[in-house]
Amino acid sequence: MKPFASTALALAACALATLAVTVAAQAPAASATRLASEHFLDAPGTAKHVVMIVGPSVGAETVSRFRQWAHSLHDILIRDYGYSNDSITLLHDPDAAGANSGARADGVSDREGIEAAFAGLQARLGDGDQLTVYLIGHGSGAGEQAKFHIVGPDFSGGEFGRILDAFQRQSVVVINTTSASYGFSTFLSGEGRVVISATRSAAEKYDPVFSRHFIKALDGRAADLDRNGRVSMLEAFQYAKAKVEQWYEQQGRLASEHAGLDDNGDSTFSLDPGPGAADGSLAEIAYIDIAARETLNLTGEALELRLLMQQLERSVFLLRSSKSDYLEADYWRRMENLLVELARATARFNELQ
Repeated sequence: MKPFASTALALAACALATLAVTVAAQAPAASATRLASEHFLDAPGTAKHVVMIVGPSVGAETVSRFRQWAHSLHDILIRDYGYSNDSITLLHDPDAAGANSGARADGVSDREGIEAAFAGLQARLGDGDQLTVYLIGHGSGAGEQAKFHIVGPDFSGGEFGRILDAFQRQSVVVINTTSASYGFSTFLSGEGRVVISATRSAAEKYDPVFSRHFIKALDGRAADLDRNGRVSMLEAFQYAKAKVEQWYEQQGRLASEHAGLDDNGDSTFSLDPGPGAADGSLAEIAYIDIAARETLNLTGEALELRLLMQQLERSVFLLRSSKSDYLEADYWRRMENLLVELARATARFNELQ
């Protein structure tokens, strides 16, 4: 092997250290892994669409904060993750949609506007595409009374869940950053869905700061914990959750919000999802960026290597989640093969770059 190639391989192996050190973690049930293998395939042709719904509020400060969060997220998705205005639908409350939201707003966040937006997406999204729904605003209640507040009759969790049921052929992410979001979010769990809730109970009814830190997680890919150049929903959740806890500590306040994540469809949210937990297998492979060829700005061998690296990373995560399905020696043999192949592809990619 040439000295340069040998050095590149060594550097690639070092770059994968963060990924490899977590491999030995105990995995969730095999059924969750089989479920994960069928969703968030993230092929180059996969379309991704984000729907941001900003509910109304009382007080200029809160209205401005909600609007700023939505606009920041809108800009970050376009700047850093390959989205365009056509792949983002932003719905504002009627009072803010005109004068304050500028050209970004695609409609109003009343019942008619929300239902129309999702009806239009049913015709646009194909099999295997990814739909991400981001809720900003106020919520309340528990059980059948759990609501997302809009102008006019509020949406119940059950009603919103039935809207999402039209997207059974797609992979779905819901990030519910409202107050008292938990009760509403439990109705949204299902197969092929990653559901994030800013709170863990209806009693957590004060405006969360989770949305602010989730958006910061995406800004400049701050939450790219494994340094693979991409941010998964699990990484963004873990980053935001840690920053929320840090914020309350710095304020000297008892935390009034505790974010949770569910991606196995049982409507039970894990406060610490990831390897060894009931939830996290799907969120770990649910990436935010669009993997379309034109967004990678690569050609020829470099493009093929980049796509191969993404596929191998996904295989590593899925294998780790199914560790209990294999004999110890067989598991490590498979893992070693994947990591070596990934290191070689990364080394060659770095050479070309």
